[in-house]
Amino acid sequence: MVRRSVTRCRNATTVHAFVPMRGCRADDPQRALTRCVRRIKGLGNRLDAAKGECALADLLRGATRSQHVAVFTSNLQESLMSNHVRLKALVAAVGLAVGATGLAASPSMPLTHASVIKQATQLRAGDTVIGPMALTKSMRVTLSLHWRNAAQLQAFIANPHHPNLTHAEFVVEYAPSANQVDQVEAFLRQQGFHDIQVTSDNLLVSGAGSVADVQSAFNTNLVQVHTRHGRLAFANSTAARIPDSLKGVVHEVLGLQTVHRFHVLKRPGGGGGGSSVGTEVSHSPLDFPTIYDAGTTATGSTVSVGVITSGSVSPTLSDFKTFLSENPSLGNIPLNVVTVDGGGTSATGTTEWDLDTQDIAGMSGGVKALYLYDTSSLSNQGLVDDFSAATTADVVRVVNVSIGGCETSAETNGAATGDNIFQEADAEGMTFSVSAGDSGADECGRHRAGASWPANSQYVVAVGGTELWTTGSNGTTWANETVWNDASGATGGSPSLYEPMPSWQVGVGQNAGHTTRGVPDVAMDASPYSGASIIVNGSPEVVGGTSLASPLFVGVWARALATNSSLGFAAPLIYADAKTNYATDFHDVTSGNNNGETAAAGWDYCSGFGTLNVANFVAHVATGG
Repeated sequence: MVRRSVTRCRNATTVHAFVPMRGCRADDPQRALTRCVRRIKGLGNRLDAAKGECALADLLRGATRSQHVAVFTSNLQESLMSNHVRLKALVAAVGLAVGATGLAASPSMPLTHASVIKQATQLRAGDTVIGPMALTKSMRVTLSLHWRNAAQLQAFIANPHHPNLTHAEFVVEYAPSANQVDQVEAFLRQQGFHDIQVTSDNLLVSGAGSVADVQSAFNTNLVQVHTRHGRLAFANSTAARIPDSLKGVVHEVLGLQTVHRFHVLKRPGGGGGGSSVGTEVSHSPLDFPTIYDAGTTATGSTVSVGVITSGSVSPTLSDFKTFLSENPSLGNIPLNVVTVDGGGTSATGTTEWDLDTQDIAGMSGGVKALYLYDTSSLSNQGLVDDFSAATTADVVRVVNVSIGGCETSAETNGAATGDNIFQEADAEGMTFSVSAGDSGADECGRHRAGASWPANSQYVVAVGGTELWTTGSNGTTWANETVWNDASGATGGSPSLYEPMPSWQVGVGQNAGHTTRGVPDVAMDASPYSGASIIVNGSPEVVGGTSLASPLFVGVWARALATNSSLGFAAPLIYADAKTNYATDFHDVTSGNNNGETAAAGWDYCSGFGTLNVANFVAHVATGG
């Protein structure tokens, strides 16, 4: 039946026999399509799917001339070959054809009593809309919910000495209710979604559907975009909406765009230089405990650590095996892979994941196990799903994130959900350590200070970068550190444009007079000239960036947790320790800038409190002294 309908549509002669289309044809395609949408929508059950397909296909051929609608017509005709295309999807599709002639166009079918949940994705100079998405293309969306008792949770984690909740205890106190989850599930199923999945904390509800399902469910339009970097992506060109009944339940909808993605924060190494105080040379990951004075501090051998990754990690598994064979003092460290959202196949991140795993192992002196939480992409949705997987698994105590990007890209989609996940981690005594960025004070490239996400979250530890100068025959004696800023990049660090300042930062150093989150909290070596010599694809390679600094801090924090397993979220403990033991526990970095902020005595936007004297820092933090 559907095949015959398509054939008749191609004759462009039967549409008037099916539908009263008088007045649909016009010189103005947008006006014609809008008018016909109303007519077709009003027919309800009197119009079967096959007839509706014919009417719309003929309408689009006869009434439109724009390039975008022509692309859409092709996609529509392709979609008609499927028995699963419903009339409501076709009506939504015509709305897309109307709106696709301009990215800011409004949907043709506004939902009644609907609340905006996500604004239209903002494109950047050089991003180009190339047409609407094929209606039958499969995709997955994630709806994040609000925490229950959110004010109570905020008060709980504001106390840096709060007890660490178990995952089960957290769910009882703060997870969205079963009734709220049922509401969201019912909405998705009614809109045609399937394979509904709910995280164990009830925070994320996701479902699979077609582009047509997504457009209809959220009353939005999805278009294909050729990004300024040459990547094919998609975005919602109009605001996404949810029923008012879900307004107090749903916090964000993720998965409606892939234009804005985040990136790893590594920098290739190069030859170092000398100064009156020392030399910049590369270091084995096992050199860093000596350089930063770990002494006899306990290793992290009782602590499991997570690493956020994306794509194929097979090369990293092989490189880590080689690394351990060359450094038997670290013992046998299991490297486990947890696949999230199906994982990925690209191996472009291999150097990053090698840097993370090998430097965590080296700085910690060995950990109980490493878990790679491997997501399918570095999109907002992919990262949020990965953060959630690491948190809800309830296996690791500290998680490394050597990934970031302009905070503006996350503020309108993903940052709120990320904060919720990091709040849960905080309540359960976990710490996310995040690289502060490699683009200086202006992470967004807009000629003003702007921090990197997710380092800008007040619920993570943000780690900046330094240039490390050492002495000694092996280059393992600490001599001096300055702000990392060279030809390869510069440490991130600035006031956040959006994120509120946590209580422990108020009035501290350069934070005085500011009201937003200051990045970073601490720093570690990041310059490629004094970077880490690691194994990449079986061969030695020197790598730097704040992607080195964050795993170095993770290794230190694993030692702290091994010394006192009851320690909670690291950030407020760092600030409390600096208040009483700054001279002995930190190397204050007072020289240099990051092209926007300048180092100073005490806490600053380039290096936070500076780098760590591991033995002293761990001893004081572990005992609260």
